[in-house]
Amino acid sequence: MASIIRPTLLRQTGLAASITRRAASAAAAPTSIFALNSAFRSTVAKDAMRVAAFHASSRRSLLPPGPQVIKGSVNDPAPVPEPHSTHGSYHWTFERAIAAGLIPLTVAPFAAGTLNPGTDAALCALMLVHSHLGFQAVIIDYVPTSRYPGLRKACMWLLNAATVLVGVGLYEFETNDVGVTEAIKRVWKA
Repeated sequence: MASIIRPTLLRQTGLAASITRRAASAAAAPTSIFALNSAFRSTVAKDAMRVAAFHASSRRSLLPPGPQVIKGSVNDPAPVPEPHSTHGSYHWTFERAIAAGLIPLTVAPFAAGTLNPGTDAALCALMLVHSHLGFQAVIIDYVPTSRYPGLRKACMWLLNAATVLVGVGLYEFETNDVGVTEAIKRVWKA
């Protein structure tokens, strides 16, 4: 896509026209090849700065590259984990059951018009577990164990600590205050 747009940007900024104009004026004057080459380079450098305003990102990376460790040789096969017939299926089913259970628990207190502490506690528990599993999936996907084993473990511990902290906060909010559904109802009517 960028290769299609690039000629249009060059025409819009006038880079191509200014390069041909300056090269023609430099060729008309009796100078050496070295002077013509340096004039061409300075023209390209000046006009490239105008084109750089159209680029959305810089060429430098935000984070330094991870450790570059190669285990084995090029001819070693890729490690294949031992197959298990139920690997991941229970986890996937559990995630989908929690996501499906959140739908009626979110609508029920408002549709029925009653605020039941049991329904509210179940909603808070499912929201907490659903959020924990979602953030856990993000850590598993974006912090690979092979490259960052210490960082993966630290992220998991931080996630577990945050989940416990939020769980204690939701328990306190449910027992000592109005509860989640009543708070949502009050904010909605405010």
